[in-house]
Amino acid sequence: MSVSAAGRSACATVLLAAVLLFTGCRRDMQDQPKYIALRPSTFFDDGRSERPLVEGTVARGHLDADTAFYAGKVDNKPVDVLPFPVTRAVLERGQQRYNIYCSPCHDLLGTGKGMIFRRGLNRPPPESYHIDRLRQAPVGYFFDVITNGLGAMPDYAAQIAPRDRWAIVAYVRVLQLSQNASVSDVPPGVRAALAKGGAQ
Repeated sequence: MSVSAAGRSACATVLLAAVLLFTGCRRDMQDQPKYIALRPSTFFDDGRSERPLVEGTVARGHLDADTAFYAGKVDNKPVDVLPFPVTRAVLERGQQRYNIYCSPCHDLLGTGKGMIFRRGLNRPPPESYHIDRLRQAPVGYFFDVITNGLGAMPDYAAQIAPRDRWAIVAYVRVLQLSQNASVSDVPPGVRAALAKGGAQ
């Protein structure tokens, strides 16, 4: 039994319509069939989409349990001692990172009159590191501000690793000492050399 040309045409039309219909049945990328973090789920008995960690799981890499090192705080109070020894290498690294990230606003001496302020983009300027309040602030305070930001200052946690943040804090302390030191702070053996240099 042969199919007429009209029947073949009708069959082709139905087939084409079915193909077009099925290609229209798709999911857009913005509507993906997945669980979104912290959304409830009826699939699991506990009603949560997040699954608990497998018993015995060991965190690797970013446990950040040392709050003094990673947050600059112990018992939610800023620490007053750097979490590692300060060496010349640490200070040089701190100076390098400070010059990159901090000096545009705080300037090279920490007076708060960096290029951003001088161009009129930051009014009022950041506070000088040399005011009494900041000279007496614990080192954990500076670490916390670098990590979380303060006022117009954004946080730098993504740009500056924790050890480099501490190096910057150590360098800020050096800036504070350099701008507020007296001759009595200089070791006696070096004072004589200073006196010779001053006499020339």
